[in-house]
Amino acid sequence: MRLVSDLMATHPDDLPYLIADHVVTHGELREAVAQEAALFASAGVREGSTVALQVPPSFTQIEVLLALWRLGAQVMLVDHRLKPAEVEQLRALCRPQLVVRAGAGGWSRLNFRSRHELVTEKRADGRPASTAHRLIQFSSGSTGRPKVVGRTEESITAEIRRFNQLAGMPALGERVLLLSSTAHSFGLIAGLLHSLYAGVGVVFSPRVAAGDILRAAAEHEVSAIFGVPFHYELLATAEDPPLLASLRCAVSGGELMPPAVAERFHEVYGVRVGESYGTTETGVIAMDVSGRLRPTVGPATPGISLRIQHGEVEVRLPASPYLTEDGQDRYVDGWLRTRDRAELTVDGTVRLLGRGDSLVVIGGLKVDLTEIEDVLTRHGSVAEAVLVHGEVIEAYVSTVDEKLAAEDLVRWCAEHLADYKLPKLVRVLPRLPRTPNGKLIRDRGALRAAALVA
Repeated sequence: MRLVSDLMATHPDDLPYLIADHVVTHGELREAVAQEAALFASAGVREGSTVALQVPPSFTQIEVLLALWRLGAQVMLVDHRLKPAEVEQLRALCRPQLVVRAGAGGWSRLNFRSRHELVTEKRADGRPASTAHRLIQFSSGSTGRPKVVGRTEESITAEIRRFNQLAGMPALGERVLLLSSTAHSFGLIAGLLHSLYAGVGVVFSPRVAAGDILRAAAEHEVSAIFGVPFHYELLATAEDPPLLASLRCAVSGGELMPPAVAERFHEVYGVRVGESYGTTETGVIAMDVSGRLRPTVGPATPGISLRIQHGEVEVRLPASPYLTEDGQDRYVDGWLRTRDRAELTVDGTVRLLGRGDSLVVIGGLKVDLTEIEDVLTRHGSVAEAVLVHGEVIEAYVSTVDEKLAAEDLVRWCAEHLADYKLPKLVRVLPRLPRTPNGKLIRDRGALRAAALVA
């Protein structure tokens, strides 16, 4: 895979790349990738082999991924937090020939480890690649069964270059604190691969805790932070945060940043939170590194052709990204229907208005569930809210005040919304369930199950 050679051949041997309890330089990365490639080649991995890779974010993960790509393998990237039954469902969809995972007990949900021992298993029912896709990922699964999404080498290369053309992205010699999952598009491509291409050091926090994240940011003098809204909420509410003098930008990806969280982070650290909008199928679509274009997510990134059709974002793609029948109805005549409602402003930036499936009809009247979520999150004691619709509108809310009752929120909504928009069922939970990559789950069954055990 030429991309791997190009990524690793650009910078001098002594330039730091991966930074945690120790540092891996570009020279050391090249050596590690060569060693891993030799081991996998001896195990039979070659051009067209299919490999499922389930390793936590780590130096090992990126070295193995690059080694497999170097050999020409098609890599199915699996989030390390998925349970065995979930992994089996994905494996049954793709039939990889090999499964590579971290050894038992080799990782923690909260603690970062730079190195992992690997277990490699050959699968008798595995099949070689039938397409030219190099990366296989899965849609978030927030509303249903994940869709199988393929990315070609050309697609990945183009996205890395798109990030590199954006004003304000981390540049040669700078360091980015990467909090986003590296099993998903933003963390993988904006965080790991663009940084390798641009000569940026990637810093990992030893724990997903505000104090550890802030110490890592200060110690390594990071210029940028990449994360999801959860991380910025965590940092914005930290006690006695340090002055991050080197920090110049922070970008949120994965889901829309609540305005109140962005504002709190700006007040505490003096840095505005930018927004990266994209999908698993397309990669980045629009992005504002500066955070000054809020409430929009910025203009379309270089090389992206988008349009607003029937109020929803559509993106031009040369071919369908789906490897199974699921999702094919979203790719029509060269355009991918994202199902995200949006509008283009007069200056060409994209303003997202919520999911297309957030519109429901109540008594013949259209109700935008996103509007109700916004009203709920404006309540001072509400941390997050998710609205779904079955027989009635249902609200699931996490709170920062244990004394807050559902009746209080019903009254709050009644003060700010027309009667037909009011949720008929309100459940207050200690925390809302999320997908492995940190997105809030919007499946009604999963939310009801979470409410039962809360």
